[in-house]
Amino acid sequence: PGTGFNGMIVVDGFSAFLHLLVLLIGILTALISSAYLQREGETHAEYYALLLFGTAGMGIMAGANELVTVFLGLEISSLATYILAGFRRGALKSNESALKYFLLGSFAVGFLLYGIALLYGGTGTTVLPEIRAVLERGAENRTFVWLGAGMLMVGLGFKVAAAPFQVWTPDVYEGAPTPITAFLSAGPKAAAFAVFLRVFHTALWPGNERWFWVIWVMAVLTMFVGNLAALVQGNIKRMLAYSSIAHAGYILIAFAARSEIGLAAALFYLVAYAMMKLGAFTIVSHLGGQGEKHVEIEEYAGLGTRQPLLAACLTLYLLSLIGLPLTAGFLGKFYIFQAALRADLVWLVVLGVVNSAISVYYYLRVVVVMYMKEPTEELQPAALPHSVSFVLALTTLAVLGLGIFPSGIVSLASVASRSILPVR
Repeated sequence: PGTGFNGMIVVDGFSAFLHLLVLLIGILTALISSAYLQREGETHAEYYALLLFGTAGMGIMAGANELVTVFLGLEISSLATYILAGFRRGALKSNESALKYFLLGSFAVGFLLYGIALLYGGTGTTVLPEIRAVLERGAENRTFVWLGAGMLMVGLGFKVAAAPFQVWTPDVYEGAPTPITAFLSAGPKAAAFAVFLRVFHTALWPGNERWFWVIWVMAVLTMFVGNLAALVQGNIKRMLAYSSIAHAGYILIAFAARSEIGLAAALFYLVAYAMMKLGAFTIVSHLGGQGEKHVEIEEYAGLGTRQPLLAACLTLYLLSLIGLPLTAGFLGKFYIFQAALRADLVWLVVLGVVNSAISVYYYLRVVVVMYMKEPTEELQPAALPHSVSFVLALTTLAVLGLGIFPSGIVSLASVASRSILPVR
């Protein structure tokens, strides 16, 4: 424990928790990718190198104690994922995905850098604890500080796919290779939330009454935009993309609670969410077939009779995303809503519950298609590779285990959250 590289990197419970999560996501993505790349004829060594660079960048973000280090980690991660999103070079959608991600990501990074520059101009430092110390003493240029904080919100809001900065998400998730979609839905979101939570709970804590309402509004917008847009999607990758946006909104509720239990709930939810999404996208990747031709929800008709094990696993992930009892998603939402209620954010909890009810329709629609519609001839899934079977077994056990025996991860999340909370 402590800092390194002149205070640029910090090792504490929070960074260790996020490092382990990011590494797990990276390992599972590599396992999903092996069979996918062979099927698509894209077995190039640079794929794994880029995946490792992306994971390393997210690790730097998780342990960053200084704003320029945040930028370096973000760039290492982003440049790798821009290329990975377009890795199916023969597919127009994949090329479009990479181009949109690159262009919009560049704008977002520009906002982030301007925000860092303004914070430096207002406080004279980019080290997070030192920024807090300056603000507690009373910074002379508070206008620069809060303009910079607003720009940081734009840059980080893009990375976590929070409204109104979410427009890139469905197109990028749809066009990217499905294992990379799984990686994007879990890894960068976890790393960006790590930065979001650390920056605002460490450096900008003295002004928490200012940024609280921005997070409140962003949470509500994100939930409604994600859930309402997901209702009308026919492509399962786009539906899960909008679902990812909605789940960012739930995590922002925990963020808005501004408490130890809120931070712990956010960390627990990030773990549960990563397992649910990695599992769901693993099945989508396997069933998509060569060229990802089978990604429409209607093509899943009869999966319950043809591939009962796959259908059961996908049903479990979808029920957990809804938040049904005995699943990780249920306890994740329970802890988030509990933290919000303790912070007297009653309306935010009400709106969160309403959005969970909205999500029931589009998640159960997939279940209905799998079990209550006649099989189609188009979808002929191949045998499950061992690596895919392992990922499905692990994520299924994690979703059930976190829903029934959550105490271990909850304890680790509580220890991690205490390491970034300000002394009050």
